[in-house]
Amino acid sequence: MNTRPMLKHARQLLLAGFLLAIASVTTAQGNPTHGQYIAKAAGCVGCHTVNKSGATPFAGGRALETPFGTFYGPNITPDKQTGIGSWSDSDFKRAIRQGERRDGSHYFPAFPYPSFTGMSDTDIQDLWAYLKSLPPAKQVNREHDLRFPYNLRFLVSGWKMLFFAPGLGSPVVPANDPVARGAYLVGVLGHCAECHTPRNFLGGPDKNERFAGAKIPEGKVPNLTPTRLKKWSDADLKEYLMTGNAPNGDVAVEPMSEVITNTTSQLTSADMAAVIAYLRTLPPRPEPK
Repeated sequence: MNTRPMLKHARQLLLAGFLLAIASVTTAQGNPTHGQYIAKAAGCVGCHTVNKSGATPFAGGRALETPFGTFYGPNITPDKQTGIGSWSDSDFKRAIRQGERRDGSHYFPAFPYPSFTGMSDTDIQDLWAYLKSLPPAKQVNREHDLRFPYNLRFLVSGWKMLFFAPGLGSPVVPANDPVARGAYLVGVLGHCAECHTPRNFLGGPDKNERFAGAKIPEGKVPNLTPTRLKKWSDADLKEYLMTGNAPNGDVAVEPMSEVITNTTSQLTSADMAAVIAYLRTLPPRPEPK
């Protein structure tokens, strides 16, 4: 009996099993290359890097001034003493999904977990794989400088009861549904509503005015609904999100110019088209007063 075909088939099965095992391990550990793209789509470097020349990316210290005081982005490099190098997979997932620290206390919602909670399990896993691949940077985190009583972390539990709904995990949005993909990019990863939605005195977003724009000490955050964008063509929107140049000759300024540099200009052409497709579906909202 000729055993060569049988041996060849057996070798093929073994090879297939080996490749499947490798793929399973890679999936379990996450894909850092895709995680880098998720980090760009989520704008992580902007909040976690000091705004000065030569600053170490993701090492923390970036100031975020708000009506409640100043928050400082933490070090999210894998340094074991000052970063997240000693975190477990579940620690990271709980931070993203639940807005909880390793000790079980609450993160202040300056960390946009109310948006990030909708991330897919795969994207969380890949983002975590990317952050673990970064070079560790030993940079001690700065304490937030908040006014009383907003500095009382335990009060965030009440804020969450009023304004936060934790996500349960979602499958990756199919690429053939651009509006759904755009909703995910804008509403979850890009967390655009965090800045483009008005808030009450407790810092809770007005869900009835989502993406309608907001007033901040520096001026107004623009309305993203068709009320403002109806005169912009798709080409106008793409040009603005890629370069910061508006059709009326205006140029994006901080903080939007940084968002364009770090995030929207880094999107794939398909994802850029999905963002525009989703913005076109938003219900018109009146301009903020």
